[in-house]
Amino acid sequence: MTAMTPEAAVHHVITTDPVFEVGPAEVRGVTFRAFKNIPGTVPALMAAGHARHGDGAWEYLAYCDESLTYDQFCAAVHRQADALTRQLGVKQGDRVAIAMRNYPELLIMTLAISSIGAVVVFVNAWWTTEELDYALRDSAAKVIFADGPRLERMLPLQADLGLTLVGVRDGEGQGDHSFADLDAAATTSAAPQVAIDTDDDFAVMYSSGTTGHPKGVVQTHRSAVNAVFSWLMQSVVAPLIDPPAPDAPPPPRPSALVVTPLFHVTATHPLFLLSLPAGAKITMMHKWDAAEAVRLIRDNDITRFLGVPTQSAELMIAAREMGEALPTLDYIGSGGAKRPAAQVSQLVDAFPNAGVATGWGMTETNALGIGMIGDDYAARPESAGKLHPPVQELRFLDDDGNDVPVGQMGEITVKSPANMRCYLNKPEATAETLQDGWLRTGDLGTIDAEGYVTIHDRKKNIIIRGGENIACLDVEGALHRHPDVLEAAAFSVPDERLGETVGAAVQLRNGASLSHADMAAFLDGHLAKFKIPTHLWAQRVVLTRGATDKIDRRAIRAACLDNQEAKI
Repeated sequence: MTAMTPEAAVHHVITTDPVFEVGPAEVRGVTFRAFKNIPGTVPALMAAGHARHGDGAWEYLAYCDESLTYDQFCAAVHRQADALTRQLGVKQGDRVAIAMRNYPELLIMTLAISSIGAVVVFVNAWWTTEELDYALRDSAAKVIFADGPRLERMLPLQADLGLTLVGVRDGEGQGDHSFADLDAAATTSAAPQVAIDTDDDFAVMYSSGTTGHPKGVVQTHRSAVNAVFSWLMQSVVAPLIDPPAPDAPPPPRPSALVVTPLFHVTATHPLFLLSLPAGAKITMMHKWDAAEAVRLIRDNDITRFLGVPTQSAELMIAAREMGEALPTLDYIGSGGAKRPAAQVSQLVDAFPNAGVATGWGMTETNALGIGMIGDDYAARPESAGKLHPPVQELRFLDDDGNDVPVGQMGEITVKSPANMRCYLNKPEATAETLQDGWLRTGDLGTIDAEGYVTIHDRKKNIIIRGGENIACLDVEGALHRHPDVLEAAAFSVPDERLGETVGAAVQLRNGASLSHADMAAFLDGHLAKFKIPTHLWAQRVVLTRGATDKIDRRAIRAACLDNQEAKI
């Protein structure tokens, strides 16, 4: 077979394979390029992938010593869908929350909720009671499936918000119902017969923004499945660009290790949802541990690893210390944060059989966006890659919304059917971000003549700590609760392991003092632990201001990083 260029390969696939045929689709008055023949909803992905999972007989989900075949997994989904309607009274369009660590029940409930036309609300498992209170009020979710620690944090909210709590795992017996009892009492394991429109809401997933409270990103069924099939098409295009040898064995069944939280798009969409039509096996970890990840990859023939850059680095170190080459890995991707350029060549050397990859996407784009793999990435480790075809369009805009020339910095702006519908209950933020189908991402970048995108900065004040987005104003608002803090500015501090951690400069009242330990103790319960500043600079003079008398966060950050000693 003669190798094709990437452009020719994409054209060949979308013009010869009906699955990936593309045509115009009108969505809320805007015309997009979209896949014409893919499943219309997220739960329809289950049936679409049945044959590729050994007609349902192959192992699909592994967690610790537990295992489910694809048929067993789908039956569990359908039993919980029955329980939702018959036992809990959930109706189409209702929002149902999931709050737990990475358990198999999270995957089951994502599909069970969506298969009856209800809307999944993904709750950040690290949130405090205060943060949970905001999200549950904002989403109006009344039924919540939660494990023990999350149930404990929600119990103080139950009466006021009228919550129905369903205990999962160590939460069994603590809520109004238990997952196991609902499963046992289900009357059918057949798929529910519910008419769901492709433009109905599928999920609400919270993402930090430039305001103190997170924004609920509303994803539709159309947006999620168009993202999934954009990634699925890559597996069809790849051998056209780099044909295998004539005597090469068939590729192994794809098998993914989930190592990031499933309340984020990095794990839910390009791993879990993609696994359904791709015929991939899913292995889940109870908790991230690099040595355990090495053992799981080795013993389970795992081919796909997608985590934050910290996890790639720790996997590499653990594999080296354990003397494991991990030859089954054919993909090592990063999401949630940019991988340090120096790490790229190290990973290539450590895992020669794997394609080292990078990706950029957002909760607002259902994780679809920009990426590259292999030699392209090794040659351009500072770049984010190229736009994933075939349904996305890309522009770079100045502050006035005008296109900027190639090579000039502008705001990355994307149009695709994978974009969110809106920010929940935030029409002004939605109008600011979505304009005629184009999503203004808030990220500043450049594109070169070959189509490679480099991301330079963020317009929004977001700190990305190990893949977790943290709003500066969220941290500042919590710091301002302290009686001795007159003013606060939060900013990112470079960190070798996590990429960034949270730093804060505060102005204190005269005569007051504040140690880092006292600050952390005060914020405990007001902020999730990953948001609490790891560096504190305290002073009694006013914080630096710019020409408009607003706090100059960049100048404050630069001054603090120049003086690593906190000072009064």
